[in-house]
Amino acid sequence: MGQVELRGRLVCADTDAAATVVRQLPLHTALSRAEPGCLRFEVTATADPLVWEVAERFADRAAFDAHQARVAASEWGRATAGIAREYAVTEAD
Repeated sequence: MGQVELRGRLVCADTDAAATVVRQLPLHTALSRAEPGCLRFEVTATADPLVWEVAERFADRAAFDAHQARVAASEWGRATAGIAREYAVTEAD
């Protein structure tokens, strides 16, 4: 079982959604980086104020799945549920 990487973009429809990301992101980042198996967690603003680049890497599928479950049940997950995510997930052997 290899590492799991997620790359892509978080795309807000409007400035209200972007403000939600800005407000929620610091705690979400801190909690994600503290998870067992998290090797990389970066959400970076782009030149477009409605778009963020996302790069995550987890030690294995179990760590990635645990992260996804935590996120779904978190304040971040609830607050950003309507924001578009354009992600690709890959797994190394």
